[in-house]
Amino acid sequence: MSTALHQHLAAILKSKGSFLELIHRPTPTPGPDELLIEVKSIALNPADHAQRDLGILIASYPIILGSDVAGIVISTGSSVSPQFKAGDRVLAFVSAYFENSNLDYGAFQTRVLAKEWMTTPLPDSMSFSEGAMMPMAVSTSSMGMYTLGIYRDMMYSAADKRGMLVWGGASSIGSATLQTAKLKGFRVYATASPKNHELLKSLGASHVFDYHDVDVVEKIVKTAKEEGIILDVGFDAVGQLQSCLDILKEFRADGKAKLAEAIPQREDSIKEEGVEVGFKVPWNSNEAQREHFQYTFNIWLKEKLEKGKFVPSPRLQVVEGGLESLDKYLDVLKAGVSGVKLVLEI
Repeated sequence: MSTALHQHLAAILKSKGSFLELIHRPTPTPGPDELLIEVKSIALNPADHAQRDLGILIASYPIILGSDVAGIVISTGSSVSPQFKAGDRVLAFVSAYFENSNLDYGAFQTRVLAKEWMTTPLPDSMSFSEGAMMPMAVSTSSMGMYTLGIYRDMMYSAADKRGMLVWGGASSIGSATLQTAKLKGFRVYATASPKNHELLKSLGASHVFDYHDVDVVEKIVKTAKEEGIILDVGFDAVGQLQSCLDILKEFRADGKAKLAEAIPQREDSIKEEGVEVGFKVPWNSNEAQREHFQYTFNIWLKEKLEKGKFVPSPRLQVVEGGLESLDKYLDVLKAGVSGVKLVLEI
């Protein structure tokens, strides 16, 4: 067997703030509960440049960054269920964060290991690049719902008059949260630039407001109150804590509203009495973590994709140039993009 089949190309980060370095590294054999995936598309997330530049959420160096891939299963471990087999098209959440910086994990390589419980079959109707857009967004959205006390079996009807604020609805995490909230029966009040308003309405937002508007807080509060909606939960996908607090404090039920804040808070972050702010992981053990991701990727997302009830969002923007172009596009993402998801095709 040729050496090429035993090795693959990877972009490795050797220290905080350095450039990614291309290397050839050994291709692993999947363990009992793992799949080996031939990567076809890699989605880029703000967390990727934050990890590269600031070293956050990194256990040790060297590390391979990135979390979101789609591709073709090369082989599976002995304990992997029959739902996955060689040749299958899949999307997977492959962050090395959950694997103590193990170099066999991390999206920025052409072959990668994935846990079965963080992998979802990719429908034939979706491209690899569309599939790669979803893993981190869906995972983060599910954790946000848990933070808000909205658990997997909770559903609401129009008669319940429940509303959810989604600030930054045109981000991948924001648009995933919007879709999830809509599926649960919430009336969604989202913010975005005007160019993205129709996109968010197509995903299920009841109202979309321009976050540039100096009166945006007052407009959201007024609209929800006129509609008789209880807008006491929110998800901030982009770090606009003050505006979210100013809205939610007007709807404190029994003295308490809740905000899931996707951007980590500093100790000196602003507080608002009666509004609980945070971000919680829905597990306290390895077994509970596995069960959470198994439900999210093997059950919930699989079902929603099969039934067409969840779509990749926001708009896909394919970028080219292979792994050697990753630093360039992480800098583009860092400079700011709006209403698009950058996906690198391999």
